[in-house]
Amino acid sequence: MVTGALVHSMAPVLGESPQLLILGSMPGVASLQMQHYYAHPRNLFWPFMADILQFELCEHFAERYEQLTQRGIALWDVLAHCERPGSLDSAIRKESVLCNPITELVQQHPGIQRICVNGGTAWTQLNKHQPQLATLVELIKLPSTSPAHASVSRAEKLAAWRLGMGY
Repeated sequence: MVTGALVHSMAPVLGESPQLLILGSMPGVASLQMQHYYAHPRNLFWPFMADILQFELCEHFAERYEQLTQRGIALWDVLAHCERPGSLDSAIRKESVLCNPITELVQQHPGIQRICVNGGTAWTQLNKHQPQLATLVELIKLPSTSPAHASVSRAEKLAAWRLGMGY
């Protein structure tokens, strides 16, 4: 049996007083190589954030993160590590999954009142491994911004993200 490499999530992007946490499943290959969230050029996450939050999309991730954290938005992933060949969530070996301590993060940052979950795999893994979160904060499932998730139009995704984030 051919198995994928063990991949590890990155540290959360928090800022001083997060109020909204956006969770992905596990960064793809491009993001892991660059060590930046949503680094794949066809991922819609950053164009959506620029549109929703009304900021100029620049190439520098530090500036992108600053745009989010200034507005109380944090980023992280549901999974701390997993075995996965390539970037597709569908390739994650379920028995290799270890989740990040999201409940603890929320307890340490009580200003977080809403979690927006980017895609079905992140949603499934979050609810499977940390069902208690639903008693602490509002959980919102949003369509994946990944280029692999093409069954929903860009306009529909953007509208869902705007609504889910409360903008």
